[in-house]
Amino acid sequence: MKRNPYFSGVLLITALGITLFAYQGRVFDDDDETPPLPADASQKAEWTFARYHFRSNNDDGGFRRFHLWAADYPKADRQFTMGMRRLTRIHTRGIEQVVDADSDDLYNWPWIYMEHGNNWNLTEDEAVRLRQFLLRGGFLLSDDTHGDFEWESLVQGLEMILPGRPIEDLKNGDEIFHVMYDLDDRVQIHGTRFLWGGWPYGPDMLAPKWRAIRDDHGRIMVAICHNSDGAMRGSGPTARITPSGKLPWRTGSGSITSSLT
Repeated sequence: MKRNPYFSGVLLITALGITLFAYQGRVFDDDDETPPLPADASQKAEWTFARYHFRSNNDDGGFRRFHLWAADYPKADRQFTMGMRRLTRIHTRGIEQVVDADSDDLYNWPWIYMEHGNNWNLTEDEAVRLRQFLLRGGFLLSDDTHGDFEWESLVQGLEMILPGRPIEDLKNGDEIFHVMYDLDDRVQIHGTRFLWGGWPYGPDMLAPKWRAIRDDHGRIMVAICHNSDGAMRGSGPTARITPSGKLPWRTGSGSITSSLT
């Protein structure tokens, strides 16, 4: 039977459109392994896992677009929230929160998590908003940047937000490493792009760094895990295959407890 080329073309375009929609939305949909929401998920609480939603330089990409801000979302957020509810006495909301960089809703969430800040593309208004948030007592945890190129891109954004503020290497004796656990022995946590994606580690990616920016009173406003997927990866698949699976949980929960005290 001879096929109608017009009909075949319509089917092909429709199939491609459906595939593209499903692919681009993959980071927003719960997968089969994402924990279900508890019955009290939307109740107000003392602490909520709030993820920073920023625009990236690649947000206008095509078929293979990946949203950097949403890496591991929502699974890592949900699993980390479960840990906070089970293993601490902090009153924790059962569902994560996405916080837009251009929204004043930012001020409602004292602890903010940011993934892949190496490619953020902030406007001046967004930088000012985040600056005010931090100076008013907010806390930002930056995670999963690797190498000099990504570091320089992250620092460009931080300079917009907190111009002139020095970035320091945290020491073993800093309080953030001893609020809940003693984290003197910290190791590099490998991200999935290196474990499964086949990315090689360059010489500038071998040494994990824990850094921070403080306010005028010495309070840590920004904590940074560089050359490591070190704060929330334990909430995702890597925790199953690395001997250091407990470290991400301990690092993340320590930052939360420190920011609330």
